[in-house]
Amino acid sequence: MEPETIVSAILLGIVEGLTEFIPVSSTGHILLLGHFLGFQSAGKTFEVLIQLGAICAILAVYTNRLTRIVLATPHDPAARRFVAGIIIAFLPAAFAGVMLHSFIKEVLFETPSLICSTLIVGGVALLWIDRHATAEPRYTDATRYPLWLALAIGCCQMLALVPGVSRSGATIGGALLLGTDKRSAAEFSFFLALPTMSGAFVYDLYANRNALSTNDAIIIAIGFVTAFFAALFVVRSLLDFVSRHGFAPFAWWRIVVGVVGLALLHYRG
Repeated sequence: MEPETIVSAILLGIVEGLTEFIPVSSTGHILLLGHFLGFQSAGKTFEVLIQLGAICAILAVYTNRLTRIVLATPHDPAARRFVAGIIIAFLPAAFAGVMLHSFIKEVLFETPSLICSTLIVGGVALLWIDRHATAEPRYTDATRYPLWLALAIGCCQMLALVPGVSRSGATIGGALLLGTDKRSAAEFSFFLALPTMSGAFVYDLYANRNALSTNDAIIIAIGFVTAFFAALFVVRSLLDFVSRHGFAPFAWWRIVVGVVGLALLHYRG
């Protein structure tokens, strides 16, 4: 195993963890960075499987809260409604992801110019949403969203099947347009990431089980660990940041990365 591959895995894991839960598209970032680093993984599994590290960061931060919800589910209607809402929100993207899996991995993941373009378009959309989000939100508690709202957010999440759109950006942006506040929209996106990313991990691991080698497993483990610690930092600090500054800084970051990416692609022919 070459040292350059290990360094690339560490860098990509850090980028995955830092970007997974902010609306800038972690997949878009690691695909672009991997493209320019010359990093290759069997079936693009590395880029999907290291997301489990980010999932573990959510579990580490929200262990007590999630445990209380699970224990309360048998006798608390509010807890059952929250669990049902997460499941309902998860289903649209899960179904579409399975149906379009080959197209996404073999075409969309291999088109850097598309990723750059969706980063830019998504950044402009996020700027507009951040400025025009309702000043008096109707929904401020992520655990008490009505089921119709959860389903609508889940439908928005399907947009993130296109790399560069951003799973968190699609869900947060959709939630804001539907009358939530910024903090609860980001928090609901955290919770929705648990089944969404876990499902993607399991399905991609199964689909590529025969293509992975021992070296692949080692590289994925390195990316997993670095993604976990980077995501841990983001999950612990993001909600307070969003409450103070909104999503505009992330929108501008998307636009800059997209423009720079297109320029580099043009320069390299």
